[in-house]
Order: sequence, then structure tokens, then C-alpha cells
Amino acid sequence: MRLRVIRPFDPWKNPLCTCPPKYSLNPYTGCGHRCLYCYITSYIPNAFSPRPKDIGNIIHDLEALPPGALIAMSNSSDPYTPPEDRLGYTRKILETALGRGHYILITTKSDLVLRDVDLFKKYRDQLAIQITITTLDEELASVLEPGAPTPWRRLAAVAELARWGISVGVRLDPIVPFLNDSIEDLVKEVAEAGAKQLVVSTYKAKRDNFKRLAAAFPQYVDKWRELYFEKGRYFHGQWYADIDYRREILRRAAELARRHNLQFSICREEFRDLETPRVKCDGSHFINRGAVEV
Repeated sequence: MRLRVIRPFDPWKNPLCTCPPKYSLNPYTGCGHRCLYCYITSYIPNAFSPRPKDIGNIIHDLEALPPGALIAMSNSSDPYTPPEDRLGYTRKILETALGRGHYILITTKSDLVLRDVDLFKKYRDQLAIQITITTLDEELASVLEPGAPTPWRRLAAVAELARWGISVGVRLDPIVPFLNDSIEDLVKEVAEAGAKQLVVSTYKAKRDNFKRLAAAFPQYVDKWRELYFEKGRYFHGQWYADIDYRREILRRAAELARRHNLQFSICREEFRDLETPRVKCDGSHFINRGAVEV
């Protein structure tokens, strides 16, 4: 089976990744949300100017895969990145993929996801959606994620999806030390909106994303340098914060999730003991029974 665009999911062989085998589909190259912490600028040229991929090649791949393939949208761009509102590529892809019996995992920062709620209701057993919300502070979000919809619009999207019985989780990803690590109110709001799962990860520093964060928040640069480059460790191509800091913030997140009856997962962190048993960080545990192996 020769695929043109869709690829087996590859977490760069990161041993901390616990995702099941699946396929990866990015309808766009690059993402217009321009998040300061984003890692795609390290490997995608002109990464914050999204370009659509050839829709014909994508449809070809979806028709080539046997029914029941587990497909993640998207790992290197948002499937609802700004051009989607006028191009509708993600909509066309979803119609084809779900109609052919594939299972879909959607990760997004956009309330544009609600445009496709008719499809989600029809195929609710074939999909799970995760919406990333890193802060409820709109002023902070406007700097940290300047091209993304406001966090309260995203939270409203969580509530609407939950209202229709669609499996929806929230990714508090990443937690950037000293910026958005006061998480109590956010977890409470997420639970009240009807999310089933909370996925949390800490910021991983790369040269490009650290440069953007340092320029926007110079008051924290010295603290970040100490936490990452002095007390942290370089692992798998990026800098992880001090392990004691990470353990404590993730422990606190897990405790809050339990308090609010949320399933809890972490993403590419060591502390598996904090997680809800048999729960996957990509949400695949909601839908992947019978999925075709990659």
C-alpha cells in the first residue's frame, strides 16, 4: 500500500510516548495559530504560514487504507487552522474518512470545530476530540497563542461538543513555568464544561521556541534558564525542566483531575503512576476497538 500524504505516526522514537500505533494526517503544512511555544518551527520552513496539501492525494490515501484505520489529525498543524474556514479541506477529509469507517482523533485550538458537529453527531462512535486550552487569561493567551481563538471560545466549544455526547477532552499542553502553572480554575471550568479527560504536559524548550518566549516574557528568562538549562536535562532533542518541578506540577494536575472526576493523562513525561489506568493521552481509548493495526 503506497500512501502519498498520510504516514504512520512517528513520535521521533521518543521512548516516553505511549500512543498506540496509528496514522498521522496533516491537511495543512504549518499552522497559523503562531503559538510561541510551538515546536514545528524546528523542522517546517515558514511554519506559521499554513499551506493546504493536495486534497486529491489525501482522498487517495483515505480510500487506500482499509476501513478501521486509526488516524490522528493533526500532529504538526491544527486541522482547523485559519485557512480552513474558507477552504473546507478538513471537512472534506472527515466526510471521506468517517464515511469509509475510519476512526479519527482530532486535536485543535479552534472553535471552528463546531462547524462539523453534524458529522460528529452522525459518527460519534468513530471519533474523539481534544481541544487545547492552556490558560483562561485572554490577555496572556493573546501573546502566547496570537493566532488562535480565545480560550473562552474554546471552552464553549468543549461544552457544545459534550452536550451532543461527543467524546471530548482538554489538553493543558504545555504548562510553561511561571506563565500558566496556576491551573486550579482552568481544571474546574474544563470539568464543568463536560470534558471527559484532561491531558497535561510541560513545556519542552528548543532553541527557536525558547527565543520567542524569551522575547515576549523577558522577566522570566533567568528563571527559565535555571529551571531548564541548569537544573533540567537535554532529552530527545529538547530541554526538559527540572524533574522535581515537573513531578510536582503534574501531581497537582492529577489531583485536580481526580477531584473533578476527569480522566487524567500526561504526554511524553516520565510519571506514568499519575495517570488514570488504561487511558491514552490521545483519546484513542474512547474509540479504538477494532481499529486496523498500522
